[in-house]
Amino acid sequence: MASPDGDLQAGSLGIGVLCHPTYGGSGVVASELALALADRGHRVHLFSYAVPPRLARSSGAVEVHVAQGAPYPLFEAPPHDLAITSAVLNVHEAEGLDIVHAHYALPHAMSAVLAGHAAGGVRSGPPPRVVTTLHGTDITLVGRQPSYRPLLRYALEASHAVTAVSEDLAMRSMEAFYPRPDGARPEVEVVPNFVNSTEFCPSTAPPHGGPPRAVHVSNFRPVKRVPWLVEAFIEASSGTEARLVLIGDGPERDHSVARARELGAAERVSFLGERDVLPSLLTDADVFLLASTEESFGLSALEAMACGVPVVAPRVGGIPEVVSDGVTGWLSAPEDRDAYIADVREALNDPEAREARGAAAREAAVERFSLDRVVARYEGLYTRLLREGERP
Repeated sequence: MASPDGDLQAGSLGIGVLCHPTYGGSGVVASELALALADRGHRVHLFSYAVPPRLARSSGAVEVHVAQGAPYPLFEAPPHDLAITSAVLNVHEAEGLDIVHAHYALPHAMSAVLAGHAAGGVRSGPPPRVVTTLHGTDITLVGRQPSYRPLLRYALEASHAVTAVSEDLAMRSMEAFYPRPDGARPEVEVVPNFVNSTEFCPSTAPPHGGPPRAVHVSNFRPVKRVPWLVEAFIEASSGTEARLVLIGDGPERDHSVARARELGAAERVSFLGERDVLPSLLTDADVFLLASTEESFGLSALEAMACGVPVVAPRVGGIPEVVSDGVTGWLSAPEDRDAYIADVREALNDPEAREARGAAAREAAVERFSLDRVVARYEGLYTRLLREGERP
């Protein structure tokens, strides 16, 4: 917290984190960031309409505020975003917040901005500074909707800092919302996603010794192309005993299950649903598969890399910023089905290539995307914003 004389006391900031309570990347990163900041001595409050899974199984010193809109016959759905705004204001009134960090632009950036504007009415002193982190579909899908576009632009302009998880997403964000007729083009700073490389690490147990195992983790939305992935795996592994394990749930799960059955490979393709024990499931894999048409970063791929598992994926969005073709995995053109199948086939059938690229994947994850490195960048951003706020 900023002291009365205006100096920043290192390691004692009041930080509010707003996020969706999902298994998707934005909820995972926000939860892990909140836990890491609390471990570093900050007072951290996380606001959502349910407890995020990564926090539910953690003993970290993060205060979780589940804010759900009150039911009322006039409302078609409870206004969780307004309830979250009120929860932020309650905490700010009680003990003060220096930073409100919104993950995923809508509705959280708007809730954070509204709380910042209203903060002066509940507590004396400077209002909290607002940081908005863009995670991908909040810009590439939701942000393109005409019904949200003006509000999203306002929320970004009203934030004191806007970050994106990849260079690709930062560029697309600026192209989508700027330049304006007045020439305004605020900076979108790139702060990548990160991985806890102590939790996500290669197994020390002996190799499983069975046929090759591929794994996929996602929310099974259409953008993930899971049925396409299942079909490609089955073709690439035809005539072998290779297995595919899919973790997660969502709208495309039933279609994916049906395709595995229709192609006669149901015994080699397993659907585990949502799980919280990802490290143990990833370390038991030989290769990680993605098939997305849009991927701002690819957090699940990074977590696999940290476990020493190479990645097969299309060359879309921010994936090439995480996965190096021929070094830490295999990348192909997004619509080149034959090339993708060939990459999966090589990954399954060439253990030497898998081992070399898996070792390189682990090294890249630790050196470039470690938790300590990236969390320190967020701390630096917070401190810079607070010092800027002190200027007359």
